[in-house]
Amino acid sequence: MGKENKNINADMTIAQLLKEKPAAAAILMSKGMHCLGCVIAHGETLKQAAEVHGISLEELIKEINEA
Repeated sequence: MGKENKNINADMTIAQLLKEKPAAAAILMSKGMHCLGCVIAHGETLKQAAEVHGISLEELIKEINEA
């Protein structure tokens, strides 16, 4: 059985993202998103985080999905 490959979307919270795809943590950290375990990560969506950090949402999602 192969590993499950769920595509990530903009409306997932950071916490959901990390649960579904733990490898995304390294990508987010490399983009300056260092508060992955904080309380905001449980309510902030990937879209919101990308906006706050001035990161292209489309490129970020593509990079995470390819990881």
